[in-house]
Amino acid sequence: MGEKPFTDFFDPEVQRIASEDGCSIYKMKNATGEGVITRYEILPGIELFYNDFHMSDGQNQNKIPHPDVLEINHCREGRFECIFSSGDYQYVGAGDLAINHLTNETSSTYFPLSHYHGISITIDLYKAKQTLNQIESVIGGLNIDIFNLADKFCKNDSCLVLRSQREIEHIFSELYCVSPKMIAYYLKVKVLELLMFLNHMSVDDCQKERRYFARNQVQIIKQIQAYMTANLKRHYTLQELSDKFKIPLTTMKICFKGVYGSSVYAYMKSYRMQAATILLRDTSDSITEIAAKMGYDNPSKFSEVFKKEVGELPSEFRKKLSK
Repeated sequence: MGEKPFTDFFDPEVQRIASEDGCSIYKMKNATGEGVITRYEILPGIELFYNDFHMSDGQNQNKIPHPDVLEINHCREGRFECIFSSGDYQYVGAGDLAINHLTNETSSTYFPLSHYHGISITIDLYKAKQTLNQIESVIGGLNIDIFNLADKFCKNDSCLVLRSQREIEHIFSELYCVSPKMIAYYLKVKVLELLMFLNHMSVDDCQKERRYFARNQVQIIKQIQAYMTANLKRHYTLQELSDKFKIPLTTMKICFKGVYGSSVYAYMKSYRMQAATILLRDTSDSITEIAAKMGYDNPSKFSEVFKKEVGELPSEFRKKLSK
């Protein structure tokens, strides 16, 4: 079995804008923003992609089934929503590592926080096995069984999400800051290091999650988010939201955190402060007026929350912009 071309995995609207020496850059754009994917051919059967998205809606019908391909995704920043054709929703957040056997068709992708930065590694199992056998014959000691690795993490064709771990973070932190002069060789070493680590990892010893959310739950949660962000002056209680949208309180809290990566209150606090930075930048409204628009009757309390979220007082933020 040979390697699958890049276009087999992604939406045909993704356009290649540059290509040189085993590196290709692709760009996609829609009404919600744009994304850039940088692809490297690491070894025969193994490719690595740097993903940089500033958008909310991803691709429709973006990945067709490939039972002989394993995909590893690491999220550096943001949040990624994958919707399977079965109607199940899976989420990957900052620091998470998702391992997926591409046997199930995905219907669409979404970025709940409107940005996503991470790395994807696709492995053609048959081609990679030949490559790893060749490397093993030269240097020895790898002992990477790529088919066993796929079976260990993706039994019954499920998508396994490993929550942030020190060893995995160490491997990927170096992948994000590698020098362009070293990248062609360094990526090979780091991908082999990752595969060796996963090959010897005991799944029982790691923090993992196979949680999926049902379509109707996710749709209600997104309605709740739209309802709250439409009127930032109003602070809603959790019980109010639960009653209005007819969703059990506990279910609402669990699902909201699953979709957006934080509690309702934490999400809305961050959302308000980010909205405030835009008003401070783009309007001449006073800090008192902006505080009121964000639902704070007390400007001092607003400034305190703003500093905790942004790192400086609103007055300092605006003064810096005027320089």
